[in-house]
Amino acid sequence: MPRSKFLKASVLGLSLLAAACQSKAPPSPAAPSGKSASLRAMEQVAIAAHKCWFASKDPAFKPYRMANELNSFSGNPRFLLVPVKNYGGLPLLVVQASGNSSRVDVFGPLLDQALGGRIKADLTRWQSGDTSCGSAA
Repeated sequence: MPRSKFLKASVLGLSLLAAACQSKAPPSPAAPSGKSASLRAMEQVAIAAHKCWFASKDPAFKPYRMANELNSFSGNPRFLLVPVKNYGGLPLLVVQASGNSSRVDVFGPLLDQALGGRIKADLTRWQSGDTSCGSAA
């Protein structure tokens, strides 16, 4: 075998051997699924609340303003209802979900007022997937 062919064959063989010996990179971890169950649940409820209570100009909610905190890094996406003239004031209603649960919790003094029954009914309906506005107070 001529020397040049031998060198070419040797280089080719070494290249193939080196390629075969290289370890394959471990598979990359699966991409995260994205939104947590709590965030998905709260987005659905918050969108419906905004549409039905505020965008519709429902007179029962005129004294309140919605403070959206869905992008919370605490794992507790939520929204608040606060007095319209005191945006930084104490919330009158807190609607939130926690961790990876799709259960929505609600609390605050507004639930003990005349509007409380409607708020609970709306939230229950929206959480079940029915985003209709229902009836006004």
